[in-house]
Amino acid sequence: MATRKPTTRKRTTARRRKAVTRARRPRVPRNGPLHARFTAWALIRAVDHLDLHKDGVRSRKDAAILRATHQGCTTCGGNGQIFTKRKDGSFSGSKPCPATPTKARVSKWAVYKASRFGAEKRSGLVGCSCPCGWKQKPRFRDAKEATKALRGHEKQKHGGKTVGGTWYAQVAKPTAGTATKSTPAAAPVTKTNTSKAMSDTAWEKQNKPPSPAKATRLGLCRWCTDGALYSAFGGEQRTVVCGICNGTGKAKTDARAAN
Repeated sequence: MATRKPTTRKRTTARRRKAVTRARRPRVPRNGPLHARFTAWALIRAVDHLDLHKDGVRSRKDAAILRATHQGCTTCGGNGQIFTKRKDGSFSGSKPCPATPTKARVSKWAVYKASRFGAEKRSGLVGCSCPCGWKQKPRFRDAKEATKALRGHEKQKHGGKTVGGTWYAQVAKPTAGTATKSTPAAAPVTKTNTSKAMSDTAWEKQNKPPSPAKATRLGLCRWCTDGALYSAFGGEQRTVVCGICNGTGKAKTDARAAN
């Protein structure tokens, strides 16, 4: 019986790939005169700083457009985006305002003025900071970009481990059109001790507010003891609900303004 020859497999012709030129980052030359190496180092730093400046100007213009198109919006307060919070009051992220813009078009001159001048030129942007002293002014469009910059700093300076860095947002001041209805603050609740089980000195010693460092670390109110204030006057012992935290014992946190 004759042996069958194996059929030759068809091979597709390999396509020639186009050569792609990768963007190479300029480096400081290791050899050569000292003044030439220093000049190359200075030029690289100047170009990097110019790129960061351009990114910041573009973000400020985008935020100015959002503030102008959402002026008078009661949903976002005129920011163009909403900053979400956790249960303890700290910021957790940001999302675009779902409401319909109040304006369809904004003049270029108004955007230029709002993004270049005034204390509100960074309103609606997000910044980040690290306990080691590193800080970025509000120049990011959302919390995701700020977190990316913070992680890059931690990878470069802290070996990729977090040391408690966080991000913060600058919120525009509410105007007459964006002011929401606020409920009046309730009067402090006062209770009088009728049992007379302890002296006035022992009663007032119940005031044990936490230290500023402990209050900041645990998110507590540093002016009261578990939301209560103890006082004694004229033979009458009173317990007053703290008017700063409204008896919750937790600290109230607002958006940190950064200029």
